[in-house]
Formats: sequence, structure tokens, C-alpha cells
Amino acid sequence: MPQLTKKETAKKMGVSRSSLYYESKKEKKDLILKAKIEEVLKRQPRYGHKRVAMDLSARDKKVNKKRVLRVMKIYDLHPKIRIRRHRKKDDENKPAMHYSNLIKDHFPTGINQVWVSDFTYIWYEGKFIYLATIIDLFSREVVGSNIMVRHDVNLIRGALKNALNQKKPPQILHSDQGSEYCSKEYLKLAESFGIKISMSHKGSPWENGYQESFYGKFKDDLGKVSQFEAEAQLIGAIYNQIYIYNNERIHTALKMPPKQFAELNANLNLNFLSTPHHLVTTVSNKMGT
Repeated sequence: MPQLTKKETAKKMGVSRSSLYYESKKEKKDLILKAKIEEVLKRQPRYGHKRVAMDLSARDKKVNKKRVLRVMKIYDLHPKIRIRRHRKKDDENKPAMHYSNLIKDHFPTGINQVWVSDFTYIWYEGKFIYLATIIDLFSREVVGSNIMVRHDVNLIRGALKNALNQKKPPQILHSDQGSEYCSKEYLKLAESFGIKISMSHKGSPWENGYQESFYGKFKDDLGKVSQFEAEAQLIGAIYNQIYIYNNERIHTALKMPPKQFAELNANLNLNFLSTPHHLVTTVSNKMGT
């Protein structure tokens, strides 16, 4: 059967000949964009269409997020799904501490005002690897971290020491009421730097939701641990992923990586504890909390 010409094909389809050329050019542009999107998703597998568009726009000319969404749908490109994090049950029956939640219904207006802390675990080769982090709540930057094969006070003290070696002490340090965070050694270290202690109410993990959310996304970005041949390789990958999170990965609420946001807002130095409530609420809304 002879191949139809463009003119004959257009006549059979009931469209103009020029529309066939338009569709052909559009498909070619979509394929080019598809390749660029796949490049971004290879680096940042959890990016949705909005952050993919931000990443492409930052590296090249501006790309419309609606066009990115359309191309992702056409070629069935999807970000990785977040893995649900299990609850820590060890501390559920322990008595509550006297420290109150100093950051409830408030949000910082500058860096080094509020740090939030927590730890998580990663199962690898028959044992747990524990990661503790300290995050600046304003910039979302991981300012301190520590990795150990045991979750005791040394795990979280190490993360805090790491943060204090790099940054000025915050006004407030927030955590849940896990036994490690209630230990005298940890509290004494924080208070020796003039830091006020803030804790979530017992059995209220959502009051430290910033860290909970971070770990869910972080583990997805890290990928399957079975890809690592040795424990040292996994630990190196964890620290490398923290670097990528701070310096390369676009944070949805910030529209840029946390480190860049911190540097741009380094001169904001309002006192969190004395900032008027209406100003804190305004900043909180802008940050997407």
C-alpha cells in the first residue's frame, strides 16, 4: 500500500496540512523537554512538576510548570512516593518532661532563632544505622548531623556539637520528649550555650513535624540501601545526600535550596521571643507552613 502524502493525510483526517507540521514540531519539543525532565528526576527523584520547572528554569530559560506537567503526564514520568515513617514506641510510657512547646503556633523570622532536632534509623545488613540531625527551622538547612550504630545521648549530642561548631547558638532548641533528648547530658550542653529548651507535648509527633517530614523525603532521595556494598559506602551516601539537600535540592516552600535561602536572609536578625505575633504569622504564611 503506497504511503499517503501530507496533503492526503490531512484531507483524510479533516485537518489543515499546516497543523500536521505543528503537531510534529510540538512533539519534537516535548521529546526534548522529556529528556531534560528525566535528567532532573535522575538527580532529584522526588521532584514533582513544580520543582522540575523551577530546576529547569534556574539552569536554562524559563519553563512553564503547566507544560512540564503535561509532558510528564504524556510520558508517564512520576516522582518517587514517600515511604511512611514508623513511630518511636520506646518512650510512650515514660513520664512527661516539664519543658513546654515554645514554638507552637509561631514561626521564626530569621536564621539561628529556632533549631529542631530528631533522629531516625536505617536498616542495613541486619542492624540499624542511626542518623541524628539539627535543622534551622527558618532556612530548613541541616546545620548539624551525626551517624552512629547506637541511639543514645552520644548520637544527639554529636549532632548538636556539630551544629554548634558551624553556627551561632540558636535562641531555642526544639525536640520531642524522647529519652535521649530528656537526658541531663544533652540538656546541660544546650543550656550551657544559653539555649532555651522547647519540647513537643508527649505523644504529639506532629509538633515536631518539620523533622518528621524531612526524614520521609530524605530516605526516598537516598534510595534503596541494598545498592550500597558496605556500611562505609552507605554512611558516605547519607552525608552526601545531606549536602545535596542543603545546596542543590529545591525546597518547595523556599523556591531554592536551604543553604542559598539562608545566605540571602543572613541579615534578618529579629528576636524570635520578642517578635510581635502578627509579624511571625505573616512570615510563617510566606514560608508555606
